[in-house]
Amino acid sequence: MQSMHSNESFSSSFKRGYRGLPVAIRTLITLNVAVFIFQVVLGIVSSTYGNALVQAFAFYPEWQTALFQPWRMVTYMFLHGGAFHLIFNMLWLWWMGRAVEEHLGPRTFTVIYMGAGIGGALLDILFAQIMGFNFVIGASGAVYGIMVAFAMLFPTMPIMLLLLPPIQARYVVAGLIALDVLLLGSQDGTARIVHLGGAGIGYLLMRAQTRGSNLSKWILPLEQFWYRLKGSYQQPKSKTKNKNMYSVSDVEVVDETEEQAELDQILEKISEKGYDGLTQEEKQKLFELSKKN
Repeated sequence: MQSMHSNESFSSSFKRGYRGLPVAIRTLITLNVAVFIFQVVLGIVSSTYGNALVQAFAFYPEWQTALFQPWRMVTYMFLHGGAFHLIFNMLWLWWMGRAVEEHLGPRTFTVIYMGAGIGGALLDILFAQIMGFNFVIGASGAVYGIMVAFAMLFPTMPIMLLLLPPIQARYVVAGLIALDVLLLGSQDGTARIVHLGGAGIGYLLMRAQTRGSNLSKWILPLEQFWYRLKGSYQQPKSKTKNKNMYSVSDVEVVDETEEQAELDQILEKISEKGYDGLTQEEKQKLFELSKKN
């Protein structure tokens, strides 16, 4: 029996795979690749322009720079020093990030990714006096945060590395972190402090997540601001009508109304992003509500 995708062209297969990526990973990979292409084109036009781009948006581990040019703590994550640097980071992001985003949802995933990248940059400021002041570029710190999140969510998941036998995720990630610690100060041009800072922030954010913190709340204001710019922001529906309808203070009826609204919101999210797009709290809530209904 012939596979339904056996006659599919490479471009069609690529588009299907690209569209099948979770929304946050798809956006991050697209931005990183687009910025790298811009870097390459600018470098071809003039090496001076290429260097100017890096110096304008790379992170410099000096507190005055971080204070007066804070955007560098974000923009440095989207610049890369070469094709292999980009490919290495994006492959790790795709390999481990997909399961993390599907488990936690795109908002929480984005908070961990960006938080790890920013945290790695801030830690680099503290160690720059010892390790030296150098421009930092690359998504490695952010990716390390996602790798730690993966190891915490799926510690025994086997990972294949080249010709090695399958190794559990927790040992792979721990090994990479240990390697960075051993190579600190090796002058090989790798910002290992940023890696370690990203890993540490990823761990702390995941601990907060597992203890019940709603990390997605940090991304919601930015999301609402973006929708306002697009003119598609919708105010949450008022519950005034429901409260007036049950002016007898029928607590049970009010609770049922609120639960139904919450259930509708979760079902709407499933229709948009699938069941895997739900956060762990939403999945638990859906289970509890479905038992009642």
